Amino acid sequence: MNFTGYAMTEAGAREILAWRYPYPYDFYNGDATEESLCELMNGSYRMVMESDELFGFYCTGKGAQVPAGHEVNAYPAGPVDMGLGMKPDKTGAGRGAEFLAFLLSEIQKRHPGQSLRLTVARFNVRAIRLYERAGFVKVGEFKNDYAAFQVMVKDG
Repeated sequence: MNFTGYAMTEAGAREILAWRYPYPYDFYNGDATEESLCELMNGSYRMVMESDELFGFYCTGKGAQVPAGHEVNAYPAGPVDMGLGMKPDKTGAGRGAEFLAFLLSEIQKRHPGQSLRLTVARFNVRAIRLYERAGFVKVGEFKNDYAAFQVMVKDG
């Protein structure tokens, strides 16, 4: 594993917004609007590089939450919310556990001893299995107009 985390750059944010995932993961495709660029540049997102290549990203805080979850109180105070994404050509290649382990280590350095929480689309079975193997457990679920989600927590 040779991952390194960096503050998000505008070039990195633009590259991420251009990523295109195949169906059904196209749900995660970004849109290259000024609003989306501003979100990625808001200070809560970090790039993950492998050598000189952008491998993925993660964020913590409110940016990791799905807005519809607030309507059903899916995000009570306590855990640190985290979100993540891998470059489309890196997904499904057996690198998810290594990537997630790096992210957990990075986030726990910034938030030692705190529980972590993430939200994942329920159709994303391969991600759910990865999170379960890393110690996350399902604590809730909700839907919006586009998908059903589950909320998972890992003790700190």
